[in-house]
Amino acid sequence: MSETLFAFDERNYQQCQDAFRGTNNQEYYLGDYTIEAGSQIDVRAERKAVGSCSIIQLRSKTRLRFRRTWAHIREDATDVVVLWFVKRGTLNVSHQCGTSTARAGDFVITKSMSPFAIECRPDDNAQHEVLHVVLPTLAFRQYIPQEIKAGYNVPADGREFLIAERMLTDVFEDADELADHIQQKLVDAALYVLTDALKGRDDLAQERQSLSEKRLQDVMRFIEKHLSDPKLNASMVAEACGISPRYLSHLLRQNGTSFSTLVWDWRLKTAHKWLSTTAPNEISIAEVAFRVGFKSPAHFSRLFKRVYEVCPREYRAQAQPAPTDTKDFFIGSPSALQ
Repeated sequence: MSETLFAFDERNYQQCQDAFRGTNNQEYYLGDYTIEAGSQIDVRAERKAVGSCSIIQLRSKTRLRFRRTWAHIREDATDVVVLWFVKRGTLNVSHQCGTSTARAGDFVITKSMSPFAIECRPDDNAQHEVLHVVLPTLAFRQYIPQEIKAGYNVPADGREFLIAERMLTDVFEDADELADHIQQKLVDAALYVLTDALKGRDDLAQERQSLSEKRLQDVMRFIEKHLSDPKLNASMVAEACGISPRYLSHLLRQNGTSFSTLVWDWRLKTAHKWLSTTAPNEISIAEVAFRVGFKSPAHFSRLFKRVYEVCPREYRAQAQPAPTDTKDFFIGSPSALQ
């Protein structure tokens, strides 16, 4: 059964930037998210998780905009591919290779490790609707190993596209009548059908990345994977990515940071998220420190307080939600949105 990821209207739409990733700040990836004011604001996303991927239905009656830059990628290196089926309205995508406009019936691909901007526009009846699938890039490469350019846009009127969309919609709408492993097999089958349709197109183009862009992506992925290693250093990253430490320093300077600043900021922000979403009986502050790569809780506490002006223990106490009276509790409030 699907869950509500977020719901915005005229009362809370201005807080969308702080809420679109959910209370755990885990869904989707970091970026600038805005909702345009209108005569009627009704934005809603429903999510169905199947294995490592998410099937999301997004509906809106007003324009939505999202922008992800290299600064966002440096801060949050979530590496996913998003497959969009546009059902109503249009989806304008701007990316490094240019711009494209997907209309109702079109299929689009965006990638979180490449900067892009999208604008969702309702149709003449003030309706915008997309069904999109978010899956890790490594999982997507099991189906299509080569790089597809970000913003790739094609009409989804072929039989394979229609079959894939129907299968994904059926899984999304299933009210938990199907076993988890059956849902996973259906999603896998839909993705195989979809990628077979893509492989058969003459206009399928590989993404043209500059060498420095590819190197930066490799660096970010390696750091994300090894962030918990207290021995992580520039020489280790450079060697793993096939570049020299000097070039690594140059590459990071081009993108407004240094190796030490990038790693320590990343570690602190990861710890900050954990402390705001976990209770002391789930994971201790010392364990949080070790899991994000600090050698000692004392060092972690000093840096955390220097940045956030409060020690980890005080921050966690402030971040924990107040106890809720069970008589006032109701089911159906918006959940978290990756």
